[in-house]
Amino acid sequence: MSYFINVILPIPLDKEFTYAINKDEAGFLKPGMRVAVQFGKSKVYAALVTKIHQTSPLAYEAKEIEHILDESPIVTLDQLRLWSWISDYYLSTKGEVMRAALPGAFLLESETIILKNESSVFDESLLKDDEFLIYEALQYQSLLRIQEVMDIVGKKSVLPVIKRLLEKKVITVQEEIYEQYKPKMVRYIRLSKEYIKEDSLRVLLDSMTRAPKQREVLFHLFTIQAKTKKPIKIDELLKASNSSAAVVRSLIDKKILEEYRLQADRVQYLGEKVGETKQLNEYQLKALVEIKKYFEDTDVCLFHGVTSSGKTEVYVKLIEEAVKEGKQVLYLLPEIALTTQLIARLQEYFGEQLSVYHSKYSVNERVEVWNNVKDKKSKAQIIIGARSAIFLPFIDLGLIIVDEEHENTFKQYDPAPRYHARDSAVVLAKMFGAKVILGSATPSIETYYNAQQGKYGFVQLTRRYGDVLMPEINLVDIKTKYKKKEMTGHFSDTLLLAIQDALKEEEQVILFQNRRGYSPVVECNTCGHSPQCSNCDVSLTFHSYKNQLRCHYCGHNIAMPQKCMACDSVDLSTKGFGTEQIEKELETLFPDYKIGRMDQDTTKGKHGYEKIINRFEEGEIDILVGTQMLSKGLDFRNVSLVGVMNADNLLNFPDFRAHERSYQLMQQVSGRAGRTKKRGKVLIQTYNPYHQILQQVSVNDYLGMYGDQIEERYQYKYPPFYKLIKITSRHKDYNKVNEATDWLAKSLKNVFKKNVLGPEFPPVSRIRNQYHKNIIIKIPQGQSLNKTKEIIKKINTSFKAIKDFSGVRIVINVDNY
Repeated sequence: MSYFINVILPIPLDKEFTYAINKDEAGFLKPGMRVAVQFGKSKVYAALVTKIHQTSPLAYEAKEIEHILDESPIVTLDQLRLWSWISDYYLSTKGEVMRAALPGAFLLESETIILKNESSVFDESLLKDDEFLIYEALQYQSLLRIQEVMDIVGKKSVLPVIKRLLEKKVITVQEEIYEQYKPKMVRYIRLSKEYIKEDSLRVLLDSMTRAPKQREVLFHLFTIQAKTKKPIKIDELLKASNSSAAVVRSLIDKKILEEYRLQADRVQYLGEKVGETKQLNEYQLKALVEIKKYFEDTDVCLFHGVTSSGKTEVYVKLIEEAVKEGKQVLYLLPEIALTTQLIARLQEYFGEQLSVYHSKYSVNERVEVWNNVKDKKSKAQIIIGARSAIFLPFIDLGLIIVDEEHENTFKQYDPAPRYHARDSAVVLAKMFGAKVILGSATPSIETYYNAQQGKYGFVQLTRRYGDVLMPEINLVDIKTKYKKKEMTGHFSDTLLLAIQDALKEEEQVILFQNRRGYSPVVECNTCGHSPQCSNCDVSLTFHSYKNQLRCHYCGHNIAMPQKCMACDSVDLSTKGFGTEQIEKELETLFPDYKIGRMDQDTTKGKHGYEKIINRFEEGEIDILVGTQMLSKGLDFRNVSLVGVMNADNLLNFPDFRAHERSYQLMQQVSGRAGRTKKRGKVLIQTYNPYHQILQQVSVNDYLGMYGDQIEERYQYKYPPFYKLIKITSRHKDYNKVNEATDWLAKSLKNVFKKNVLGPEFPPVSRIRNQYHKNIIIKIPQGQSLNKTKEIIKKINTSFKAIKDFSGVRIVINVDNY
């Protein structure tokens, strides 16, 4: 009797593939385990088993699997259900979802190994230079990997060389699957068994009078043993005894000490639990009671609390209850910067029950968190993470908190699957019968609309913790200030005075400019030429600390030119300003104070955020300049002033969400001011102080903003009334993109009529040498979403069959906002 398995491969193909297995393997394998399989001519992948059955495939003969990679499933059935939903809803393939969901170490792929062909005889003189280099290297090494061949030959395209050597039978090629995850082993030390008895120990110590250093190490070992029952690390012993590794090694050689190794987690919490959580005030208590009441009837609740109202403390109480019931909790955050602050706060209450999962962690650290969640270990009861944490293998999920739910960083834009973590979290919670809290001071329009319609529960917290007043927000008209010559660089006299007052009071200042670098445009004053990126349709941004021009889309960079590239004039000037320029100006204006900068350039590396945030919290930085990273839920006790350098470049953006996003961003950044006793102050510099959104920000009028926006959305058929699907064509040939997108748009308009917008080139139409052209499909409420997607899939399949359009890549983005 034949046995088969269906597997998902980590490649962008939608269908599952069938492989043959024997009876023993069928008895051992379970859905969620990985097997190594051959796909294509020679590539080996780690595929994920979804089903074991006895039906052979009709279209092809099933290959046999190479070998089984896991002892037990690494993916749960609930996860597979979530993968299917994401794949169907966001029109991506299961392989893409698998690639996004699993930590890199689980996505084993094969590596090609080149070996010398021992059985063949040939004439060395017939080999070309690059072939001979590889042949010579194989005389000294038993095998070579592709990367090593590239280094030897000194070029990247080595496959033709390898192919020629194969044809001449000089080499043979094999595929080797390699495991990336390596458990961390820690070296420990203990006294050998024969010296545990007192008599033998006394004899040993008497005999060691001539080896005082070794004797000293032993005494320190006994001292540490007396203090703790935990195993003793070799490093600890060396540090305590102030001895060298050679001394310990000689004790091991003499069999007086034994060395042994234990597996340890890479991420450990070494602090102590500080104890009880804070007492809630009456408003927080009322909110907590209301949330629980809503949870009796609904699964999702919107928690709308103003900035600094103490939402986190309410979350902590809900987490406490879920943990008492033995449930797992997922706490989603939009930005890695936020996790560093929140971890410290939550670890005080929950100690090592907390694990962290995000992309700045190494592959091995992520695998360990994955395994701890799957095994429902106590150290992974509460998971804090960015959007990818929804893919973890939860066993008994009880509560999901989506903090700052309005943030667009919850949406994955590239690569596929282009999922939204907030919406996926609601679906995930439904699978487990878990509850979801969506928290924000400025909820997204669609979430607030759902709450108003009674789809979600709705709880408000309108007072700041400790009855601190909301910050006083003032608009500064810089158009008038420039006319009156009351500007110093990019600072109005009003803002400079406020900064001086705050610094005198030993308080801290945050300045917000949503653009990194020094200046977005460098222009020649003689001919008006400005350097453009060679791969994208954008001007290069000047970064002064590296004295280079950079493209923020593709990373292309050149040294800052000394003269104009077009007319050789040396009269170059910069237009516009970024965080770097503000930092430079501040250093000149306030030379006695410490200025810090927080943007993508300064927060590279695993602990980049942590260092800046900790320095600011400890008062080492007086003024912090930053991009929107600063606006997201960070809690600084000593900030009394927030300045928005230029509000206009947020408002004037070609997107239907521009006004909503501007309101959220400015309201959030304002919320960083005056979070303790004294009322904070916010100054917003703008050329247009009478703009509706700026007026609403200045009086914290969320409802006014919501009313205006929802009316506009209804009129112009945008979410939440209509769903959107954006289809983008990409190709390096402008004409090909044009023709392909026109064909697609015509086909779609035949079905969806006037609900198809475009095709249209976006403001930046060429990125990384690829032209982009967009079509937007609007789906009214009565129209079936599933049928719409089926039609889009069919049209896409027909499109792929057209020879003229080969090479044009189609990207489908569901809910692209």
